[in-house]
Amino acid sequence: MTADTFTQFPVLSLLLWLPLVGTLLCLVGYKSPQAGRWLALGTTTVVFALSLLLAFSLERSAGWMLFEDYSWIEPFGIRYTLGMDGISLLLIVLTAFLQLVAVLISWDQEKSPGLFFALILILETGIIGVFLALDLVLFYLFWELMLIPMFFLIGVWGYKRRVYAAVKFFLFTLGGSLCLLLAVISLFLLHGEQTGTYTFALEALKQTDLSFGQEMLFYLCFMAAFAIKVPLFPFHSWLPDAHTEAPVAGSVDLAGLLMKTGVYGMIRFAFPLFPSAAEKSLPILAVLALIGLFYAAWIAYLQTDIKRIVAYSSISHLGFVILGLAAWNQTAWEGSLLLMINHGVTTGALFVIIAMIQRRTGTREISQLGGLWKSQPNMSAFFLLFCMASLGLPGLANFAGEILILIGTFKSHAVWAAIAVAGVLFSAMYMLRMVQETIWGPCCEPFDKQDLISREWLILIPLAVLVVWLGCYPQPILDPLREPISLLLRQGGQP
Repeated sequence: MTADTFTQFPVLSLLLWLPLVGTLLCLVGYKSPQAGRWLALGTTTVVFALSLLLAFSLERSAGWMLFEDYSWIEPFGIRYTLGMDGISLLLIVLTAFLQLVAVLISWDQEKSPGLFFALILILETGIIGVFLALDLVLFYLFWELMLIPMFFLIGVWGYKRRVYAAVKFFLFTLGGSLCLLLAVISLFLLHGEQTGTYTFALEALKQTDLSFGQEMLFYLCFMAAFAIKVPLFPFHSWLPDAHTEAPVAGSVDLAGLLMKTGVYGMIRFAFPLFPSAAEKSLPILAVLALIGLFYAAWIAYLQTDIKRIVAYSSISHLGFVILGLAAWNQTAWEGSLLLMINHGVTTGALFVIIAMIQRRTGTREISQLGGLWKSQPNMSAFFLLFCMASLGLPGLANFAGEILILIGTFKSHAVWAAIAVAGVLFSAMYMLRMVQETIWGPCCEPFDKQDLISREWLILIPLAVLVVWLGCYPQPILDPLREPISLLLRQGGQP
């Protein structure tokens, strides 16, 4: 089946707006807890099924597998333009899957469940929109849309310091977004002055004639928004607090999806629009990535809250991803995007299992845990599997991406790669400490609650299968990435 099969129907718009329809239904029936849960489950299941249909049906190509372009606000050069290539396809499948997981793990949410699930569905629309939008105004609208539901998920349904964490998240991301908005408007005006055509279309704006100073200024504004969302050191301080205080669905979405939008923004917008500035920035990106990799890993080792350990591990892993981008070759980029997807699965799984531990023990403090294997053997086995995947054990998800990044980086910058290898040791330090003290440490008190229930098995088994499959056979993920990555590297002016 080819993209032509879908041209008679706006399937991208269907994929994009289905969650918003579910949101409206949840809001209409928000007074009925069961209605909200089932509507959210039904909506996320349909979106996931549609994303899988596209993944198995569309032919791989370097260009757009699907494309939609409609007139929207023509006097201001704003169009409704959506496009899907192999990169956005895989990220949308990941989004749909993790949102389904977020709904299932939050099934027993008692505080305004209708509103809670409505926010999850709004967030899904925002994330999918970011991965599809090819008009810069449309992209910016979805970029900002992600901010609103996450702010309320943390601020209303979070833990003790939820308001502080929500405001910190809001201010950091809004600051970066305002820089992005300023650059988008300036680029629009400059392009219009040069060509007489005022447009926000990505392909048209790539042709804007910029001096190096202008290009660098615009690039820094774009990167401010994307680096904060990754988050790249030293713009990372909002993330541990947001993860610590967010409900489990919020943590799954933050680590598994929102952080990925920052990397996606770099490769889809910042690098192709400003290739000369991007080339000059690569050594700086590599240095910041390496600092973040080691700094976050060391801070993770010092934490006593297992959720904060995983939060800092996310910063460290995304440092690996940015290092691969800075290496700027096909192998390293394939590894970066593969690790980005694998990280979404493994870290999402870790936040899910940590939530299960907290529900049974009432704590996330390592000093108050221990001996969980004796009372919760099934849950502990899943916890061990996901931790081993996170530290990059061969045969599990993260390893394939990390080894490709290191191989690609050795090709162009052997010193960078040699330094990064030590990051694997740091990952092992904090992950093995967390595993040892949580499930095999001295038993602080007997936990006699039931081991995994049927709904938890339903969540954990697919996550575990993916972790093993992505580690043993990542080729189905790499195939859709190869040609789009090659095209992006050429557009960015490969050094």
